Amino acid sequence: MNKRFIRNILLEYEKKRDNAQKELEYRKSQVYELIPRVKEIDDEIAKIGIKLSRAILNNPKNYEKEVEKIKTYTDKLKQEKAILLTENNVPLNFLEIHYNCSLCNDTGFLDNGLKCNCLKQRLINEAYNMSNISYILDKENFQNFNIDIFPNEKFDDEDLTPRENMLNILSISEGFVNNFDKDNGENLLFYGTTGLGKTFLCNCIAKALLDKGKIVVYQTAFKILEILEEYKFSKDRTPEIKESYNLLFDCDLLIIDDLGTELTNTFTNVELFNIINTRLINNKKTIVSTNNAPLKIAEKYSDRIYSRIFGQFTILKLYGPDLRWETN
Repeated sequence: MNKRFIRNILLEYEKKRDNAQKELEYRKSQVYELIPRVKEIDDEIAKIGIKLSRAILNNPKNYEKEVEKIKTYTDKLKQEKAILLTENNVPLNFLEIHYNCSLCNDTGFLDNGLKCNCLKQRLINEAYNMSNISYILDKENFQNFNIDIFPNEKFDDEDLTPRENMLNILSISEGFVNNFDKDNGENLLFYGTTGLGKTFLCNCIAKALLDKGKIVVYQTAFKILEILEEYKFSKDRTPEIKESYNLLFDCDLLIIDDLGTELTNTFTNVELFNIINTRLINNKKTIVSTNNAPLKIAEKYSDRIYSRIFGQFTILKLYGPDLRWETN
């Protein structure tokens, strides 16, 4: 995940720890006012560490008896404190710090250095928020992919039936997800007429990677053009505008849906090439879906865009009858 987002999330964890400490100090002040003796005990316990250090330094060869004596005294103070709290109907854990997550104490990391489950979930939630498609992924994912809706009869002059072809594409898509962290330069282009499952496949891949905590930005080509125009020409370039623009380059996976539906001109050609080329250079993966066949893409876009896509993307053709009639 992008370092900037991780840093922001870790700052949230730092604020949680600060709030937990402030809340503890407030609870302490309440108890100290109610039971002044508890403050005296806490102050005395706080000095115990210094006493232990002195005991060891003053008698490094035979300090065990002094340490045991200090430990007994500490236990006695803690017992007195517990009695005082109980007598005044104060829960024994009232003067302990209360973290949101007791496993990592709101650091996001376990003692072994691994990410805590709470941090993993936070990263996933943040990735979903930025994906632009979180509302639809409960329905459109690999678990709900129904291969049976694809006909298993020959279609036109294609070698494989639509179902056999989709099984092959499905395998490539799952491999794309499983090998996403490998530096293999893999990018995907889905093309074919409407109603063949291109968007559904994109959603499946997006869902699987979002659940791994990856940042996936899913936008139509038309919306990407709007983001580019807003960033380049807006007089009031807000942080939100900058963030939307930067995400096109920085996200782990960029999905450009419906390429070819946007107005194409010199500006869009230059900017689209800049996005695709920069992501290729930085080993950032991209998926493109389009209704246009390769020849049509060559006509609409510059040679540089065509060469980048058809030279460095896995080209996957979808064909068959319009599935929208099958799923309604």
